[in-house]
Amino acid sequence: MGGRRGNHSRRPGRRPGLVDTYYKEQRQADSFRACASYADFRELLEHEKDLNAVKIMTPDHLHGVISIAAMRRGKHVIMHKPLANRLQEAGLVIDTARSKGVATHFIPWDSNGSMDAVMAWIQDGAIGTLREVHNWTNRPVWPQFSAVPADTPPVPQGFDWDLWLGPEAQRPYHPNYTHMVFRGWYDFGGGSMADMGHYSLWTVFRALDLAGPVSIDPMLSHDCGWSENVATTIRNDYSFPAAAIVRFQYPARGQRAPVDLIWYEGGMRPPTPEELGHDTDLPAEGMMFVGDKGRILAGFRVENPRLLSGPKMQGSRTVDSPAARNQGDAPQISAGMRQWIECCRGGAPSPGSFLNAWPISEAVNLYAVALRTRRRLLYDPENRRITNLAEANKYLSREYRKGWEPETV
Repeated sequence: MGGRRGNHSRRPGRRPGLVDTYYKEQRQADSFRACASYADFRELLEHEKDLNAVKIMTPDHLHGVISIAAMRRGKHVIMHKPLANRLQEAGLVIDTARSKGVATHFIPWDSNGSMDAVMAWIQDGAIGTLREVHNWTNRPVWPQFSAVPADTPPVPQGFDWDLWLGPEAQRPYHPNYTHMVFRGWYDFGGGSMADMGHYSLWTVFRALDLAGPVSIDPMLSHDCGWSENVATTIRNDYSFPAAAIVRFQYPARGQRAPVDLIWYEGGMRPPTPEELGHDTDLPAEGMMFVGDKGRILAGFRVENPRLLSGPKMQGSRTVDSPAARNQGDAPQISAGMRQWIECCRGGAPSPGSFLNAWPISEAVNLYAVALRTRRRLLYDPENRRITNLAEANKYLSREYRKGWEPETV
């Protein structure tokens, strides 16, 4: 983690030379000292008193404690998804942002598509009353391990395993936990929905005012073992499944009727609509809005929506939808980052502010709990509690290692 340029104190960190080289190439006319580098964010926050803002791009389980520590010291924060991989911690991140009044930006907002065309059709009655939203991804594209590692390879030289674990319980180092595969473990990641659902669904949640699901219903693959000529089902509450479907039921709100949101991953997709005919399959990733009188099919991030059926199909055509804010190769500075920078300088909050991220954060964390318990959950949004399975509530928070509680970091 880099500190401000010009600081002389330095401890071993991650490739500070790359940062220095970048600035030398980009700003050759400027004169500045080398970038200070820290491995431990706590030391950075302690020593760099004039630090203005922090960007967080770590494994999921560290997002909450780092962002809370930074905001409690008055630092502006920009962060990748998720806000946290525990529901209560995500709520604390948002509460801290609100109480401290710092500028925040949640990076996945930049890649969300526009709901303008879809909402125009829905509000015009083109598919009748909206009943379901389907969203499917080809994730996971990483291994989902069916067993906790049994061997104990040595920790790579220069890698601080204790620091990487952060708030999570101590365990032996293993490469099956680190790098991209951290996403597949409940302790360290948030699964495929936390990885990709922030990009596709946040704009849908905002447009449809989805918040506070009353039930979360998981359907998932399972792992089997073979011992003494007997096949058994492995009880796995440590890693996400290879494939799953999770249905959220959202109650009516305002003029909107109740809506089911159904998330698919690992090759799972909704049934192919009859309107596509017998020779056309659904794409590997996509989104579909189903009303009681018709359907809208779109790309994964709501791009290129088209009416498949409905009372207003006659004479209709595909309606262009604004592209996702950042698709493909991202520009050096996104529109969202520019808005966040202006907010840091006293301007208006970014639409990607943490304060707007509770509904999507609530969903991705409840998804994980439903998969982990393998049970349909009934949820009380007001009190943020699961009401039909008391033991599931322990997964809404984490047991922090001593010294890593959000109040003390």
